[in-house]
Amino acid sequence: MEVQQFYYDNKIVKKFLYATMLWGAVGMLVGLILAFLFLFPNLTEGISWLSFGRLRPLHTNAVIFAFVGNAIFAGVYYSLQRLLKARMYSDFLSNFNFWGWQLIIVSAAITLPLGYTTSKEYAELEWPIDIAIALVWVAFGVNMIGTLLKRRQRHLYVAIWFYLATFVTVAVLHIFNSLELPVSGLKSYSVYAGVQDALVQWWYGHNAVAFFLTTPFLGLMYYFVPKAADRPVYSYRLSIVHFWSLIFIYIWAGPHHLLYSALPGWAQSLGVVFSIMLIAPSWGGMINGLLTLRGAWDKVRVDPVLKFMVVAITGYGMATFEGPMLSLKNINAIGHFTDWIIAHVHVGALAWNGFLTFGMMYYLVPRMFKTKLHSVPLANFHFWIGTLGIVMYALPMYVSGFTQASMWKQFNPDGTLVYGNFLETVTQIIPMYWMRAIGGSLYLIGALVGIYNAIQTIRKGTDVEDELAEAPALTRVRKGRIAGEGYHSWLERRPVKLTIFATIAILIGGIVQIVPTIMVKSNIPTISSVKPYTPLELEGRDLYIREGCVSCHSQMIRPFRSETERYGEYSKAGEYVYDHPFLWGSKRTGPDLLRVGGKYSDNWHLNHMYDPQSTSAGSIMPSYPWLIRNKHDRSNIEGKMKAMVSLGVPYTDEDIAEAKESMDIQATSIEKNLYNDPDFAKTYEEDKRNAATRGEEFVEMKDREIVAIIAYLQRLGTDIKIKNVEEVTAKN
Repeated sequence: MEVQQFYYDNKIVKKFLYATMLWGAVGMLVGLILAFLFLFPNLTEGISWLSFGRLRPLHTNAVIFAFVGNAIFAGVYYSLQRLLKARMYSDFLSNFNFWGWQLIIVSAAITLPLGYTTSKEYAELEWPIDIAIALVWVAFGVNMIGTLLKRRQRHLYVAIWFYLATFVTVAVLHIFNSLELPVSGLKSYSVYAGVQDALVQWWYGHNAVAFFLTTPFLGLMYYFVPKAADRPVYSYRLSIVHFWSLIFIYIWAGPHHLLYSALPGWAQSLGVVFSIMLIAPSWGGMINGLLTLRGAWDKVRVDPVLKFMVVAITGYGMATFEGPMLSLKNINAIGHFTDWIIAHVHVGALAWNGFLTFGMMYYLVPRMFKTKLHSVPLANFHFWIGTLGIVMYALPMYVSGFTQASMWKQFNPDGTLVYGNFLETVTQIIPMYWMRAIGGSLYLIGALVGIYNAIQTIRKGTDVEDELAEAPALTRVRKGRIAGEGYHSWLERRPVKLTIFATIAILIGGIVQIVPTIMVKSNIPTISSVKPYTPLELEGRDLYIREGCVSCHSQMIRPFRSETERYGEYSKAGEYVYDHPFLWGSKRTGPDLLRVGGKYSDNWHLNHMYDPQSTSAGSIMPSYPWLIRNKHDRSNIEGKMKAMVSLGVPYTDEDIAEAKESMDIQATSIEKNLYNDPDFAKTYEEDKRNAATRGEEFVEMKDREIVAIIAYLQRLGTDIKIKNVEEVTAKN
């Protein structure tokens, strides 16, 4: 039998490892800043690109796609070569993958703080960056498949099944959710509207968690846990059941993010059913991982790598039990929109993704540099302070979530809300936000210690860029099944068939849920009184999106007595038919805004944006002074309206031709309303005189961004008539 010599490419693994450490520190630091903004809302006062609404998507993208994404690539490039006994198919594609991904991350780090965002959770990046993501992801997939075709190991190990499913599914999710109509170089509108957009987004959002934060990490678990423990995987059969049931069921579960919303009931029910079914394959994978350590528990006690991995797998088990529980309607009614969800996602992120990444880092660095870990005590310190950080982060958020849900739903004997003022629920949970910030600080300290430990290990090691290996050449065998060979064993040496079957498995759920919602018009009933936004309101909505207001405010009133008493009539699907994108939100740090139109005066909105604490004592909302100062760029309103017409919004040619005149009339009306406040009139006139004295251009109030924001907010919820709206307003 011919034995061939070849070289593993260690350079690409090291590059992704370095990037993982760098972006991990950055992403966690931004998250910590956000935690402190809950306590000190004016910490970044006046700096638009450091406001909460703009930093929040930067944090999620940095942690998910920069930290976790680079860790996935590092682990896949290391394990795939060794599992297939082959160097990666193309060094060029490997480097294109690396540098392209870093360029995408840098682009996100620039555009998101500047307010260029689609507002769609975990998919905020604008259309040129979406195209770049698709190109880089395809390069990664081609490189992986090319390596499979030149492999020296016939059977594909379970980790590779998960890698293939990840590649295919993420590509499908990204392409369909990112279908958008460009308006300018960094502005686009989703091709879906309202309910349809919500379903597609959470089909993507839930499965981004499933197929970017879960399946690749399960592949890494199946490779690194047995390697670190020097034990075989507990059950081959369980791994088969785990893989196929997980990828088939997971894709159906997205609608559980939209329970009690305006989404059709049949889609919600499907999401619930398949979410509950997810417990079985998820826990099957957890059990397979933990039982792989049978007979190795003495090693777990002394090996930091295995300590991190045990907690990671346990965190995966906790998160994948809690997720299906949260999809039950009675539990979702309590947890949704509250900090319980923040606790839930961070158990998965900090324990499952974070600790598995750190365990992998501690495993790889000494081996890649042919040396011993710089300091085992430091690694143990990292483990314990990180674990404490997870506990101190998650537990207060659970308490906070239950507190919010309880306070929102309490009634007095006379039928009025006990806590009619939303701020009462905010001030009650401030101590929990302090504990969350402390827990996050501990976790970040641990991460920095781990990075220091890795750097010191690298410094004393030997840099081996191309690692010599040898393996027998792969001989040809007949395509049919060998006598006594099981069907799945045969499938494992047929990567193309395996990939096709995996693709079919993930497409079924998406087709059943999404196609009827998009193609069957009767699923989205219209309401005759609902009209398109005026040009100024459309511009104001874009500013609302730019500032990330959807991160803290929902626009979805559920059919609960507590919500209709607090906010007004529950949401109807037909109210959102012109919303590109939808803005239902997923967290209520502040109150729902669907019926805010007409509730407050224009002056109140201006003062609230300039100094939220002046209108709402104790508010943790940051100020937005730049909205009051900035001249509003309305030069592209015709292009925006034409794009909306292409998406089905019934603007006429006359509407588009008269857009600027319409905006001026509506803005002038709002400016006049603002003069009703004597303090505003006095300050405004003084500013005008001072500008004239200095010879500076004075921007009329009607031409400023705040006026467009006010126009949008005053429109919300006014298209349908609400019974006893005055009574509802008075109670709030």
